[in-house]
Amino acid sequence: MKATIERATLLKSLGHVQSVVERRNTIPILSNVLIEATADGAIKLMATDLDLQIVEIIQAQVETAGATTISAHTLFDIARKLPEGSQVSLQAAEGKMLIQAGRAKFNLSTLPRDDFPVIAEGDLPTSFELPAETLKQIIDKTRFAISTEETRYYLNGIFLHVSDDPQPVLKAAATDGHRLARVTVARPDGAEGMPDIIVPRKCIGELRKLLDEVDGSVAVSLSAGKIRFGIGNAILTSKLIDGTFPDYSRVIPTGNDKLLKIDPRGFEEGVDRVATIATEKTRAVKMSVDRDKITLSVTSPENGTAAEEVSADYVSEGMEIGFNARYLLDILGQIDGDVVELHLADAAAPTLIRENDKSAALYVLMPMRV
Repeated sequence: MKATIERATLLKSLGHVQSVVERRNTIPILSNVLIEATADGAIKLMATDLDLQIVEIIQAQVETAGATTISAHTLFDIARKLPEGSQVSLQAAEGKMLIQAGRAKFNLSTLPRDDFPVIAEGDLPTSFELPAETLKQIIDKTRFAISTEETRYYLNGIFLHVSDDPQPVLKAAATDGHRLARVTVARPDGAEGMPDIIVPRKCIGELRKLLDEVDGSVAVSLSAGKIRFGIGNAILTSKLIDGTFPDYSRVIPTGNDKLLKIDPRGFEEGVDRVATIATEKTRAVKMSVDRDKITLSVTSPENGTAAEEVSADYVSEGMEIGFNARYLLDILGQIDGDVVELHLADAAAPTLIRENDKSAALYVLMPMRV
């Protein structure tokens, strides 16, 4: 194999593929990226961790077609340090790859391409397109609530499902048992009858990075076990989480009759300020809600106390409720408008948080004892 490629093009694509590769691998070939040069002037880069696979096709000058695999992180670090604007020559033969750019030369060991594992996609019967902006919104407004507890593996991703209430919609939800985030968007053509799926956290992270570099639409194809995203020059394929997501609609409160309206930025800053002294373990902030104001307070056995008043729009009877400050700040960080609504019931019941009844996203937060 022999090919020449522009450094910037190589670096950008390697940036995408190398982040799929795990730093520690018991199987040496999984540390490598597959580089395949084809006679029609393209190079295919591919990386996998056996659950997630990325393929990216870039333009190059190919003298001799061929394929090999080389350490992904090493090649990425080399490309990063090569002079800007340089042309990078890649030559592979007999278990070695010669990389040249300007006066720099590297001769690295390779592993045969035949040992490189490929995820068999199988049949992907459901196919549809989603605007990149919609997909970004789905990810950004839900992924902070994905659980990191490995024991509840079925919560380690974003749950996607379609429903007809009353219009056909696609819903995305994530929860860790303490908070829930859900986004509802119009169901795209072709998504009807799709199976309920859970997209793993790592796939979501890689997909989000790729979305920053594309406009237009993303092609989505899926089955009950796999999902594939076509984003610009890249194809991301992932296994889905094999588990049953809990019926989250049961925890979304419908009878919370105390409505608190507040400026999300002032609220967020107030919570952040008083939480400065909160104990790392509990991060508890108490909210005393009264006519037209709330008092945020924190009591820490080690540090002392902190309090701040924030003006609000509230006409129900006064109450006190406690929240984990970090969870509350995560949710407030997703609110784009000038007003956020908190639908409260009592100090022990889950609270519903949203911009208004028209907004695509809603959040549920479990209170804490304070």
